[in-house]
Amino acid sequence: MATTGLGDRRILAIVTNYGVEQDELVVPVKHLRDKGAQVSVAAVSHEEIRTLVGDRDPGDTVRPDLTLADVDPAAYDLLLVPGGTLNADTLRLQDATTRIVSSFAASGRPVAAICHGPWALVEGGYVQGKTLTSYASLKTDITNAGGTWVDKSVVRDDGGGWPLITSRTPDDLDDFLREIDAVLTGS
Repeated sequence: MATTGLGDRRILAIVTNYGVEQDELVVPVKHLRDKGAQVSVAAVSHEEIRTLVGDRDPGDTVRPDLTLADVDPAAYDLLLVPGGTLNADTLRLQDATTRIVSSFAASGRPVAAICHGPWALVEGGYVQGKTLTSYASLKTDITNAGGTWVDKSVVRDDGGGWPLITSRTPDDLDDFLREIDAVLTGS
């Protein structure tokens, strides 16, 4: 039975159609929907999203609700950026991704990125002055982009006028989801 703790919240998850880490998309979407939030999954195209497990094994397929090009970022309360190396590397090159991330940061709405997901923020110049975590291989990219990288299961940085929640891997999902819940409920 779903709880209604987030019933008035709208969440946007952005991904490509191939290579998103299964649990970094599926687990947060289910968690947020179970709490009553309305979650939309936007992908590059309307084709099914083919997830991967560990960047190599086939995972679940997910049907996107809309395309990145069709997203009105102003309609959402939180942006979720899952990882997966292939997904994140391709996602950061989409003009729509930069437009969406920019809208959230400029308006002070939270962004939650896990694993390789912070590449989307690096690409748009949104880690400058922020403290965050990610998959360890992004440490140099984050540092070179002006961010401070730390090795923690979850980091929440409320500086710069907008909250950023980051985590390292699917192993950190419990901590990641706890911080997403906290920012959505104002805790």
